[in-house]
Amino acid sequence: MYEDAGVEREWVPKTWVGRLVAEGKIKSLEEILRRGIPIQEPEIVDILVPGIKEEVVEVIRVQRQTDAGELTQLRVVAAVGDGMNYVGVGKGKGKEFNIALADAVRNAKLNLIKVRKGCGSWECGCGRPHSIAAAVTGASGSVRVTLLPAPRKLGIVGNETAKIVLGLGGLQDVRVFSKGHTRNRMNYAFALHDALRNLLVMNLPQDWRGRSAVPE
Repeated sequence: MYEDAGVEREWVPKTWVGRLVAEGKIKSLEEILRRGIPIQEPEIVDILVPGIKEEVVEVIRVQRQTDAGELTQLRVVAAVGDGMNYVGVGKGKGKEFNIALADAVRNAKLNLIKVRKGCGSWECGCGRPHSIAAAVTGASGSVRVTLLPAPRKLGIVGNETAKIVLGLGGLQDVRVFSKGHTRNRMNYAFALHDALRNLLVMNLPQDWRGRSAVPE
């Protein structure tokens, strides 16, 4: 179910993945992400990740020239996450804040990824999944960020955007270094998201455990 203009409507899935979720044949988001299947309906996230939270990262007024004159809209950047394992970032536009926010949240849900956690800090070594397992870099536009593992109880050492995005993904202790036009909060948020996505495909030493030795 979802609410549109004050009217509650029943969700009618438009994709085969959506139909499987609605029928209860897919019970976790991990099943979808592990197979690399793109999420095309935000309702999938609403069902599989109940209680997902949303945070506004940036709200600015943008203008563009059209045949009818100058069009002014609001651009909203939002992040969503369950505070444990998943986080997404999206942007939306609209003449009104509520419309732009709904568009941004929808896009953030479609960009949801699983956060790969660990304890890669040489200062800690506790083995608990409170930070990230290795240093990783992400970029968006002119912004480039590097995430470094941090010891327990240090917290997220970064700006407010980093605390929002990484916190929604369940990360507690991370050092964030950045360069470029870091005042652009939209690119900064997407660079953080890109770094977390890159972390998913990294081949780390712990991935080698259990593998048979290469024959000589």
